[in-house]
Amino acid sequence: MKAQWFNQVSQIGEARWQQAIGDMSYPFAQYGFFHALEMSQSVGEESGWYPEYLLLMEDDDTPIAIAPTFLKTHSQGEFVFDWSWAEAYQRHGLDYFPKRIWAVPFSPVTGPRLFSGLDSTTQSEQLDHLHLMVAQVLTDRTSEQKLSSWHLLFNQSERLEGLKSEYLLHRTACQFHWFNRDYQDMDDYLSYFSSRKRKVARKERKKVLDQGISLERKLGKDLSKEEIDFFYICYQSTYAKRGQQGYLTRDFFQNLISSMGDQILLVLASRGDDWIAASWCFFDDHSLYGRYWGCVEEFDCLHFEVCYYQGIEFCLEQGLKHFDPGTQGEHKIARGFEPVYSHSLHYIAHPGFRDAIAQFCVEEGKAVDQYKAEIEQQLPFKKADC
Repeated sequence: MKAQWFNQVSQIGEARWQQAIGDMSYPFAQYGFFHALEMSQSVGEESGWYPEYLLLMEDDDTPIAIAPTFLKTHSQGEFVFDWSWAEAYQRHGLDYFPKRIWAVPFSPVTGPRLFSGLDSTTQSEQLDHLHLMVAQVLTDRTSEQKLSSWHLLFNQSERLEGLKSEYLLHRTACQFHWFNRDYQDMDDYLSYFSSRKRKVARKERKKVLDQGISLERKLGKDLSKEEIDFFYICYQSTYAKRGQQGYLTRDFFQNLISSMGDQILLVLASRGDDWIAASWCFFDDHSLYGRYWGCVEEFDCLHFEVCYYQGIEFCLEQGLKHFDPGTQGEHKIARGFEPVYSHSLHYIAHPGFRDAIAQFCVEEGKAVDQYKAEIEQQLPFKKADC
């Protein structure tokens, strides 16, 4: 088996990339996603994200897996917050940056971080071996490049056991995901809520309609230039409200439409003849992934409808089993999104900092466990069905 580094997806090539990932439908593993990031200069250049893709091959050069890694000069756009670690390094006169992350840029979505066509059920031992191989390659690379650390973000929980070791620190957080337990439609789903919570949900949805707002769901391949332009205004408005600028350029979204239009869902809200809000999602044959949202005018309950209820309806219509709406947001609980763990692994080269961060992760994990248990008591479902 061989491993080779590339700093552009075009150096690997679409054919070889897709051969490596096989039938994997996960949208964030597709060549088109990373190509769009690079071509739009959302990564590379002066972004602070510098790609180094690791391609694993058989001895005859047959590609079998890809690990997307990035050298980082900051911690923005990762959603596993290590700013206090960076500050501690700085206080001690040490460099935390550059570091390496093994992750999908700007995407706190749990999923595979080793993209491979190997069947995860029948060939799990081989996949575990590949994960261990990548971890060792990253550790060696960290030493060679004199980096402070490498970090595996939002990896699947079933791939963590084979990677856990004394030198890889395990960190947990809590997100809120929706699960389709064979609900027939929206009314059937809401029937599993307690009476009071069901009335609240229905009242929220009615309130949106009573304000004269209409909703439309469109696939990416059917979007017009004007609809993409409007969405991008919404996307940037979300960051502008916090005095920031969105990480992704308009060209990124346009490029995605060209390459992955059949895996993109846009929810558009309008009032009269004017669009007022939009949310952008990805989906595969199992899950919907809510990623970006924004509005140009505020309306009561609009966010809940555009970002959550419309996504749930899409899942029910398409037979999708899972909806990951993005990170944070306790307001998701009342709409039936359940607390789940997210996981990350961290290699810290400095022994002293590794010990201190290890203790931090243990204490933080205890707090996450307690928080998750408390949140589970707030779910809207009837107690007998929990």
